[in-house]
Amino acid sequence: MRIIQQSAKEWRNWPRNIKLFFLANVLYQVGTGMFGVLYNLYIKGLGYADSMNGTVVSVQSLATALLFIPIGFLGDRGSRKKILVMGALLSGIGLMARSLLESEFSMLGLAVFTGLFSSFFQVLAIPFLAENTVKSARMRIFSFHASLVLAAQVLGGMGGGFLADFIQLFGVEQVLSLKIVLMIGGASTFAAFIPLLFTNDSKLQDNVKLEPVVIPEKKNTGNLRSDFKIIGQFALAQLLIGLGSGLVVPYLNLYFTNRFSVSISAVGILISLGQVMTIVSMLIGPFLVNRVGAVRAVVSFQILSLPFLLLTGFTNIFGVAAIGFLFRQALMNAANPIQSSILIDRVPDHRRGIANSFTQTAFMLGWATMGPVQAMLVTNYGNYWGYAITFCITGTLYVASSLLYFWMFRERKQKSIAPISPAL
Repeated sequence: MRIIQQSAKEWRNWPRNIKLFFLANVLYQVGTGMFGVLYNLYIKGLGYADSMNGTVVSVQSLATALLFIPIGFLGDRGSRKKILVMGALLSGIGLMARSLLESEFSMLGLAVFTGLFSSFFQVLAIPFLAENTVKSARMRIFSFHASLVLAAQVLGGMGGGFLADFIQLFGVEQVLSLKIVLMIGGASTFAAFIPLLFTNDSKLQDNVKLEPVVIPEKKNTGNLRSDFKIIGQFALAQLLIGLGSGLVVPYLNLYFTNRFSVSISAVGILISLGQVMTIVSMLIGPFLVNRVGAVRAVVSFQILSLPFLLLTGFTNIFGVAAIGFLFRQALMNAANPIQSSILIDRVPDHRRGIANSFTQTAFMLGWATMGPVQAMLVTNYGNYWGYAITFCITGTLYVASSLLYFWMFRERKQKSIAPISPAL
């Protein structure tokens, strides 16, 4: 309740650009959340093989990754507002078209189309928030933003499912009901451009009084080499996290169904609960930052998630695995907005877009390359030891990333913050 009350109090003091962006982002994420849950059912309902879903996801992810770095450069050199407006408009148009067209060619072509323009929001959201927020409030803003994205996606996914079922109660066949809901989702994403039109490109000056948060200081000066050295360090840490996550996270639904033979709906509920816990942990993150500092908070969250990761990988009891999954999900993801704040605070304003795009690209490369490794391990060692080994490798990569992260950034943080007590 204290967190909710404090967040509501801060909301009233946040700049107009921030409020409008959050409204736009809710509309955008609700629409994409509907597609994330229902579009694969739509493809299956049309009679396509399961492999079609994998192909659509792959080409969309690849298209998104291809534009990460170019959009980062464009955002740093032009108007982030205009690019975000274009991203919302074209993403919405692409999603609405996907709800209508049924041929294999159109599905793959529109997957590429929407993948390209979804990169606009993924890359520019954090830099846009940073330039419209005073430094003392960034940690809270980023945590609230990450929580809001998850909440909107959960709302879109669950709400879309309930709406499709409700429509079918009136005798509407399944594919048509999914078309209707997907069209609504596309329209929601399209409507995200409206609040963005009322934002402006002016940067907020540090004269707005907000609740202070301890954040490492940095100088907004520096040469090309030193700036890209910092960006490379962040990207390396994210690559290790991506490699670890890519072994486990995309296959958690298969892990639960294969090892414990639980229903798909039970897995869906569990994953939704994990997102809810992540939302709460992201809101708590800034309070830990105030106590131990940003870098130590990131490392603490990641290290504390490891026992739950290993517990999930080795147990044969579904209840224990579920608890381990929930706490690992919450603790590991709680560090994300804090890392965003550290990154934004350590690179000059004119390199924030490219910095965010490089780190996201590194994470996605790690995520995308581990699928064959995971499949090989589970195929060769079975549903118990195969998953146990992948969870162990993931834990090792998480530890390596955490230690590297602390080693690379601890001195810079300590120079800007008064002495503090140990984190653990």
